[in-house]
Amino acid sequence: MKPIKIAIVGIGNCASSLIQGIHYYRDKTAGEAIGLMHWDIGGYRPGDIEVVAAFDIDKRKVGRDVHAAIFANPNCTTVFCSNIPPSGVTVRMGKILDGIAEHMADYNDEATFIAADASEPDEAAVVAAIRESGAEILANYLPVGSEQAVRFYAGCALKAGVAYINNMPVFIASNPQWAKKFADNNIPIIGDDIKSQLGATITHRMLTDLFRKRGVKLERTYQLNTGGNTDFLNMLSRKRLASKKISKTEAVQSVAETRLQDKNIHIGPSDYVPWQKDNKVCFLRMEGKLFGDVPMHIEMRLSVEDSPNSAGVAIDAIRCAKLALDRGIGGILEAPSAYFCKHPPRQFTDDEAFQKMEDFINGDAS
Repeated sequence: MKPIKIAIVGIGNCASSLIQGIHYYRDKTAGEAIGLMHWDIGGYRPGDIEVVAAFDIDKRKVGRDVHAAIFANPNCTTVFCSNIPPSGVTVRMGKILDGIAEHMADYNDEATFIAADASEPDEAAVVAAIRESGAEILANYLPVGSEQAVRFYAGCALKAGVAYINNMPVFIASNPQWAKKFADNNIPIIGDDIKSQLGATITHRMLTDLFRKRGVKLERTYQLNTGGNTDFLNMLSRKRLASKKISKTEAVQSVAETRLQDKNIHIGPSDYVPWQKDNKVCFLRMEGKLFGDVPMHIEMRLSVEDSPNSAGVAIDAIRCAKLALDRGIGGILEAPSAYFCKHPPRQFTDDEAFQKMEDFINGDAS
């Protein structure tokens, strides 16, 4: 089959894991492919994805081949596939806007990492670059809190006529005005805020659903997360966290039998620990009551490499977006959004979302 051509905004750890995975699985057979939710989606395999355009603002990445840029500082995720040949695709300077937190502008020894010698593109330049590359899908990996920048690139996707995958918590797919724009132009969109393959949110949701199914009253819960990558450094700016906290909290509230009062649920990034690098540690506690109003609680510690955990989902989302393009389906892809994202336009339990996603892949639903 022809490759699925994608453009990526933000060549950080998540993009690194995704690109490594594309090449890692090219040398595998279905029987050898550990860590995938789907080997084949509509005839497309992981290795059928090709990055044809890339945008970033870091001087250590702009102007470099994308396959070299994914290993440049400050990326710190696990390298599980290092033998990747040059792609011939040069990372272009992106639009800055609010894509960087103020406290990160000079956080390292290089004084500033912004590629000051490269001129920022306007919308017309980004749209032209996407079109010239032949990209069919634009994947957004901008930092949390990049409200203006995410909307800028969503607009570029619309103008370029490419599908949009919103991997982070600025509400585009779940915003009725933006959703209408994609529907009116018959352009597929998946979003918002990607769930990890087996991370804090999906684990918290499954346990919350288990409480409901087993008749246990959930009374209060917290989810605290620490990490040492630039995502966690970025999130030290609390004013950038509003949509992130909403996204993660609603993902859990939506599967609870009864919504918890705000004072009884706390979910969100908690601190930046540099030596953790791309390792994310989640501390989860759930308190409830069993038969006879007898109290119980669960405490759990989850440790995962953050970016491969994301890439395991993104590699499926990309192929689902391609299926929609092949089938002429535009607007919100409800089933993939519900299964892959924390804050989709419509929430389902994970069992329901899984079945709807399988139906979508099999051509039984949009």
